[in-house]
Amino acid sequence: MADTSDTRTPAEIEADIRRRREVLAETLDEIGVRVHPKTIVGDAKAKVVANLDHTVGRAYVQANRVVSDVRAQFVDEEGAPRLERVVPVALVAVGLVGLLALSVRRRGR
Repeated sequence: MADTSDTRTPAEIEADIRRRREVLAETLDEIGVRVHPKTIVGDAKAKVVANLDHTVGRAYVQANRVVSDVRAQFVDEEGAPRLERVVPVALVAVGLVGLLALSVRRRGR
């Protein structure tokens, strides 16, 4: 059997009920804020922004790696250009620009 003897006074019981109502009111207010459409949309936007920031950060790091790798191919440890690699790439670039100029010139006729 449950112990039904309560040694609290009616005033103590009323005070406990009052405190419990205040706690429940705060909880209901918090739930109301959490399920409000603006809060839900704000939380969703924050998650999207966080994911976007993470993705952009990873892309930035990857781009920096690629640039560093390419730079390492054309510059030695002292910062001087590696002519044995720069000259062939420059010749190919000039050749491509020349081909593009010729193709544009032929289309213009």
